[in-house]
Amino acid sequence: MSLDKSTKEEVTKKFQLHDKDTGSADVQIALLTERISDIQEHLKRSPKDHATRLTLLKVVGHRRKLLSYLNSTDTHRYQQLVNKLGLRK
Repeated sequence: MSLDKSTKEEVTKKFQLHDKDTGSADVQIALLTERISDIQEHLKRSPKDHATRLTLLKVVGHRRKLLSYLNSTDTHRYQQLVNKLGLRK
């Protein structure tokens, strides 16, 4: 269920704020969004996997908290990130 190293590096490079940025809210939200899409694909194949469904809810909640934090600290970055990721907020 976790992302492989190459996918993480690719997403990190795309959303990092500077060269050594690996943990900013932007990168974390992008990684969580990628993980959510992987979990959704898994649930389409295995609809009775309730443990994974609970994991999906936890990951979505974590991303929501990070998005609200980013919105309260830097609204312009929040808007750019939501547009770039294609989220419905």
